[in-house]
Amino acid sequence: MGNSNFKTKTDEKQEKKEESKHIEELKQKTEEFENKYKRALADYQNLEKRVVVERKEWILKSNKELLLRLLPILDTLILATLHSKDEGLTVSLQQFLNVLREEGVEKIKSIGANFDPNSMECIQTVDGEEGRVIEELRAGYTLYDKILRPAQVKVGKEKASSN
Repeated sequence: MGNSNFKTKTDEKQEKKEESKHIEELKQKTEEFENKYKRALADYQNLEKRVVVERKEWILKSNKELLLRLLPILDTLILATLHSKDEGLTVSLQQFLNVLREEGVEKIKSIGANFDPNSMECIQTVDGEEGRVIEELRAGYTLYDKILRPAQVKVGKEKASSN
């Protein structure tokens, strides 16, 4: 009887070891699944962010293409208002400019500014203050701070002194 009591204690110790080992294995598997879940969740969140960014870029590119096609019409309207006193034309131009502004389009300020080759295209140099924009031949525009179309300008150049 004493001998069977000894086996029972040994069996209990063995069972506890196995149970402890089994619990440890379950903990490892749980941790492994938790890490996989976290990675999958992070991958999904990154995918969501990437899709949002790509969608915005696609929309911006589509808008840019359309706006580039509309700018010559805007140029024509601006020229027409310079040579006409038609109030309806002036109001139409102002509405057009307001819509463009709401869509993120801004006119590049060039006249009197220092020439900036990133946002301006020098068509001609004329007598005037060195490096200053003297005249704007065609307005330039940005779309959300990125160049949509550079301004075409005349830039001042000091007269060469003849000694």
